[in-house]
Amino acid sequence: MSKPILAAVLSCAGTELTDEEKYLFSSSNPLGISLFARNIRNKTQLKKLVTQIKNVINRDDVWIAVDEEGGRVARLKMIIKLKHLTNQQLASEEELGKVDVKYTQMHAEIISKYMHQYGVNINYAPVIDKKVKGQSPVLQSRCFSSEADKIIRHAQKMADTYIKNNICPCIKHLPGHLGATADPHLDVPVCDLEKEALYREIEYIKAFKQYPMAMTAHILLKNIDDKQPITMSEKGIKEIIRNYLEYDGFLLSDAIDMHALKGSITEKTENCLNAGLDAICYCGGKYEDLYNICNQKRFMTEKAQIRFANIKKVIHNTKKEIDTSEVEALYLQKFQDKLNKQYKYDATEVLHQMLVKGES
Repeated sequence: MSKPILAAVLSCAGTELTDEEKYLFSSSNPLGISLFARNIRNKTQLKKLVTQIKNVINRDDVWIAVDEEGGRVARLKMIIKLKHLTNQQLASEEELGKVDVKYTQMHAEIISKYMHQYGVNINYAPVIDKKVKGQSPVLQSRCFSSEADKIIRHAQKMADTYIKNNICPCIKHLPGHLGATADPHLDVPVCDLEKEALYREIEYIKAFKQYPMAMTAHILLKNIDDKQPITMSEKGIKEIIRNYLEYDGFLLSDAIDMHALKGSITEKTENCLNAGLDAICYCGGKYEDLYNICNQKRFMTEKAQIRFANIKKVIHNTKKEIDTSEVEALYLQKFQDKLNKQYKYDATEVLHQMLVKGES
């Protein structure tokens, strides 16, 4: 009889698994592992780490996930090489949104190739938040457009291209950050739109209801639930995501170690899953937190497993050779001066360092 799957996507601290992480992952059987900049140094090391994770968890459907949007959120830049350029950070979604959608398809094809080479099968992209004036620093350069139709065209093309290449995309963030200026890594973004105005603002997101996975935004919708961000709000998930947006795919939390969610790591896990999420995502890599999440023994529900089955249809048969030589030449020609921009802020890694230094 197969072991139940922990309703959690976990993380690890470094570039290889520690003995403690190996035992914990093997015994708890998490849904998968997310990798971050701290986990990726070079091609040989990444292959070894992914192999370690797959051998330890020992399921053919374990997911290995990254945030590879392009621009400032580029976890694979240490192993992407386009022609003569190495350590390649690709164009941001903001830059993609300014050009023909065919370049968004090229972007996703290139990323798919590298994900396949290293055994990564889930990409936390595309971002479907709207670009707004005075936007929180955490979303700057990460949004395709301020116009709903452009977001739909580019994000659907990106997601469809990943699926075609057996990479599962993750639509994020539902229902959007809605112009809130707070960074959810550090504080609670708040939206005070009245219900009817909120519905009008997010209606375009219904265009993504067919995709197998999406991630929540840690946003407090004051006129829906004025106590809890939607990630931990049963009312918010039911009314906004499941009912109004008609989204019935696998629903994953954004990182529960963000400060927008209050409480201990165990309280956050309980509150997210009790609110109706299919799984939580923990990114900090701190062993004590990992242990506490695993020790709760919150396994995927029957409904979550049905939704997971649709993800497995995408990621199974992931050994695929993708030739992008012609695509890369066209992509480079278009974005030569847009690549490898310098960004100072990587919020996820800032949080990780805060945890390492003992922040309570």
